[in-house]
Amino acid sequence: MKISKKILCIGLCILLILPAFAGCRKQEEKTKVTLCEVTHSIFYAPQYVAMNLGYFEDEGIEIELTNGQGADKVMSAVLSDNVDIGFAGPEASIYVYNEGKEDHTQVFALLTQRDGSFLVAREPDPNFTWDKLKGKNILPGRKGGVPYMALEYVIRSHGLDPYTDLTLDNSIQFALMAGAFTSGTGDYVTLFEPTASMLEAEGKGYIVASVGEEAGNIAYTGYFAKKSYIEKNKDLVERFTRAIYRGQKWVANHSAEEIAKAVAPSFPDTDVALLTTVAKRYQEIGAWRDTPMVDEAAYQKLQEVMTSAGELDKEAPFSEVINNSIAEDVID
Repeated sequence: MKISKKILCIGLCILLILPAFAGCRKQEEKTKVTLCEVTHSIFYAPQYVAMNLGYFEDEGIEIELTNGQGADKVMSAVLSDNVDIGFAGPEASIYVYNEGKEDHTQVFALLTQRDGSFLVAREPDPNFTWDKLKGKNILPGRKGGVPYMALEYVIRSHGLDPYTDLTLDNSIQFALMAGAFTSGTGDYVTLFEPTASMLEAEGKGYIVASVGEEAGNIAYTGYFAKKSYIEKNKDLVERFTRAIYRGQKWVANHSAEEIAKAVAPSFPDTDVALLTTVAKRYQEIGAWRDTPMVDEAAYQKLQEVMTSAGELDKEAPFSEVINNSIAEDVID
């Protein structure tokens, strides 16, 4: 009888412990999300903070990150179902919507609100003014991309015609612009960080202006997916957005030095001191959103920039291209 009670006791203990182990296993299971970013830059610090501080893991998500090297390539990867979520400028989703695609993409979270590129010259110029671009050759990136269009917008705002007063050489691929510039092509180049500061540290180029600071707030870089994907995976997209939102809030409340240390694992070949310089630059121009919501005025500003660049024939409705419902739920 004593043995029976003992066995019974052990059995009860096992029954009590098993659910706990099952719960642990359930928590450890992660849903893989394939994410394709337009380029790899500290400009996207809140994303790397969310990755490195475990915010995605807290939401049961494993991120598989790839670099598309261009918004058009990121969009192609999303539309072909090679990746789940794309991370690039909302202009890519505007183009797709205007093409009449039924299962078009929607931007459900915005990370940056200003252009993140800097104008780099061959010599230091602390007294730089935009009229100095007259007659010069500039490497601006891919025509049709927001960095190119934002630069055009700024050039026009300073009384210059980007087609007659200077040369915008878009023959160089985005990923190859820094190399082309250091090899002697162009008088100026627009570069994202940390590339711009790396050139400056090496004495091969000098930052003279911020395109984002001149252009002002604009719906710049965000996360998008097919409408069908968002509908089928609403909970997953919400968890993804919650991790991003935590990254945004963390960045908004920490110093450039702290941000640099947090993103350092994502930039193993870049010195922390350089990362700090870069983070401070982006803080100073107000590059990062503090919530994932897409502001309608900033979206309309984007379409204004696209129209002035001759890249947009008709505007796309805010309600079709932007899906703020996920961000609203996360913030609430």
